[in-house]
Formats: sequence, C-alpha cells, structure tokens
Amino acid sequence: MEKLSLTIITLNEEDKIRDALESAKWADEIVVVDSGSTDKTLEICREYTDKVYTNKWPGFVAQKNFATDKATYRWILSIDADERVSPELAEEIRQKLSSPSADAYALPRRVFYLGRWINHSGWYPDYKVRLFDREKCRWEGEQVHETVRVKGHTGYLKGDLTHYTFDSIEDHIKTMNSYTSLAAHEYTKNRPITKTDLTFRPFFTFFKSYFLKKGYRDGMPGFIISTAAACHVFLKYAKTWELKNVKEKK
Repeated sequence: MEKLSLTIITLNEEDKIRDALESAKWADEIVVVDSGSTDKTLEICREYTDKVYTNKWPGFVAQKNFATDKATYRWILSIDADERVSPELAEEIRQKLSSPSADAYALPRRVFYLGRWINHSGWYPDYKVRLFDREKCRWEGEQVHETVRVKGHTGYLKGDLTHYTFDSIEDHIKTMNSYTSLAAHEYTKNRPITKTDLTFRPFFTFFKSYFLKKGYRDGMPGFIISTAAACHVFLKYAKTWELKNVKEKK
C-alpha cells in the first residue's frame, strides 16, 4: 500500500486541532505548518508528530504548498483544523491507496452547523480534492479560493470529510467579513461594479441555495445559510465598488 502523509495548516486552533489529528493519526506521517499560534496549538500537535513547522503566513496556497513540500511520501491527505476524517472515509482511503486508480481523489465534505448536519443548501456534497499524488498535483488559486490542480485523472470517494465550520452565527459573519474583503481586492482587477451586481446577484444566490439546492430541507439553518450566502455576494461586490470608487478619490 502507498504510504500517506497528512498535512494540516494551523493558527490558534487549540479547541479543534486534537480532534482533527485524532481522526487521521493512522496516516504514516503527520506534517503541521503553523503560522504563529499563541495558544496551545503547537503543544497539542507535538503530541502527534515531531514534524511541526512554523512559517510566517504567505496565504492559503503558498502555505499548503509549503506543507506539501515538507511531506515525505508521495500521497498527500490535506485537511483543515476544523475537519475530521470519518471512519468510513479512512477505510476507503486505505483501500484506494492499496492500488490507486486515479491521480487525485475528491472527498464529499459534510458540514455541521447550528446544531445539525447540513445535507443540502449547496453545502453537501461539497466535493474537495484533498487526497492526491504530489507528483501530479499542486495547490493553486487566489487568496480565498485555493484548489488542487490535478494533472491527470480525478476519482471520487464516498466517505465524508466532516467539517465543523462556524461555531455560531457571529463566527460565520466574522469569517464572511474577512473573506469578502480578500475577495474584493481580487475583484478590483475585473470590470466595474454595477447596481445589477448588488441587486440581482445576491437575490439569485439566495434563490439558488434555498430553492434549487433545496436549502429549505435543512430547516432554519438552511434559510440562514442561504441568506448569509446572499449577504456574502452583496458584501463582496459592495466592497469592490468601494475600493474602486471611494478610496481612489481620497
């Protein structure tokens, strides 16, 4: 069977990192890259591996590639500190690595949010390429949308990568504010922002999440997810407009 390196990047994740590492401690190697934690994150990580590195934050893509480069083995499983490898997924990965039929594998990610598992709303199955042959793959993308670029064939697994994302609505809004600011700086390179962007794009985002993606089947959390998605789009375009039209005139 192919040996496996688990890679994970961290920053002040003492509340979640142990569960993430426990879920994947069966990997042949664990590589942690931290960007300056001031809590007990590093102390906890060192209980599971001696391959703990500190690297000043260069952005998601560069940090995840840095972690990949520090790994020993050809096959990489990359997870975040708020994710867990389910027992079903762990067994499926072991089976695939006994005789890989693809160069990378996309994993279905299931989110736990507001006290329940989200099964619709465009959040599930949220396939992410996280298991890959490092000789055929590389992390690419902008600040907010990092993805694994695969030079070859991508397979799909069935076991869930569980995601314990936002701790509360307040946490959700805080993250959304941060991500929309990053996205706005990327969008300033594109065309001018119009009132149509600020009006119809958020509306369509809500409609797609709540109706087309069946967010209504996720109850009140589904409605909140769909509304937050619309707000995310509105803020992204509004902040882009601000950067283009307000700050340039100062």
